[in-house]
Amino acid sequence: MQYRRVPRNGDQLSALGFGAMRLPTKRGSIDEERATRQIRNAIDQGVNYIDTAAPYHGGESERFLGRALQGGYREKVKLATKLPPWNVKTREDMDRILDIQLKKLQTDHIDYYLIHSLEAGQWKRMLDLGVLEFLESAKAAGKIRNAGFSFHGDQRTFLEIVDAYPWVFCQIQYNFLDETNQAGTEGLLYAASKDIAIMVMEPLRGGMLAGKLPKEIEQIYGRADVKRSAAAWALCWVWNHPEVTVVLSGMNDEQHIAENLATCEDSLPGSMTTDELATIEAVAGVYRRLMKVGCTGCGYCMPCPFGVNIPQCFSMYNDYSMGGNRIMTRGTYGMMLMGGMTGTRADASLCQSCGKCSKACPQKIAIPAELKHVGSTLGGLRTKILLPFARMLFSSEVKE
Repeated sequence: MQYRRVPRNGDQLSALGFGAMRLPTKRGSIDEERATRQIRNAIDQGVNYIDTAAPYHGGESERFLGRALQGGYREKVKLATKLPPWNVKTREDMDRILDIQLKKLQTDHIDYYLIHSLEAGQWKRMLDLGVLEFLESAKAAGKIRNAGFSFHGDQRTFLEIVDAYPWVFCQIQYNFLDETNQAGTEGLLYAASKDIAIMVMEPLRGGMLAGKLPKEIEQIYGRADVKRSAAAWALCWVWNHPEVTVVLSGMNDEQHIAENLATCEDSLPGSMTTDELATIEAVAGVYRRLMKVGCTGCGYCMPCPFGVNIPQCFSMYNDYSMGGNRIMTRGTYGMMLMGGMTGTRADASLCQSCGKCSKACPQKIAIPAELKHVGSTLGGLRTKILLPFARMLFSSEVKE
């Protein structure tokens, strides 16, 4: 196993982390026997970073891990979980939720504790509620060891959050299609310059970069001298960055786990050749051509006077158009942009076609017109039908 050092505490973490968001299921629930076997096998082969969160698997992921890490396995890993901002209404809620998580996980401390899924609105709200004081208090009490945050907002907000607190780590979406999206490469480099460890989520963009590939992309990979699966190509590209500490994979298949473990061993920082990087760039070029909107996520169009989160609308629209998990994309759009998490909407239907955004856009995108396409594609009846189920999953109170 390859290990990478956390700058601020010296921890040596496995470059491959086990994400417990997409565990194997049976009859709608976690297949506990199989999932336990998978996690323990990964730990036996050197994985020492396990990531979960309060809402994963309808609130059962933490409870499952509490059982799966018995028998000495808890002591072999660094455990990460997250404070869900959408469940926090008061400062006291933060302490209550953390105590419930500790009980579920059957542990007296969380090694790596994150504020979950931050963007500009949630960050401001959590600041106002006293989240930084909470983190200091929880660390002083020994309930958490290291504080961090996961992020799904615009680049300017990411830089602001990085500068607001002495974070040990952060978790960002990063892959060869997201170099300019969300935190992006600029955010990655900035966080690393501050000695913040970077945990990468969605290295395969929810499986899109490893699933059914467009024929042109299959041909590009087929012409390469190095033979790898599409998943291995995408993971190698992320691990090639020395700033990356851990790459999280939501593993639920024994063959995929074995492949990821093998890929990790050889994917050292700076190990990809010029030809290999050219192959990835060619593949990325095909995906970008398939994108509906050429948005780079720079955020110059923001803030929208009517509340639309324009970069996030376009990001999800592009994911949907490129063949990602369309049900998941609809559910995420509903939760993040149609008010499913916080009650505050930021979806495309709020656009009033004022044109302010188009004037500010460096890419000269006809933003109001494109937002109409987003709304008709992602904001329709099928998304509204999904919304109550997604809300039940993410917004329910964290209970013991």
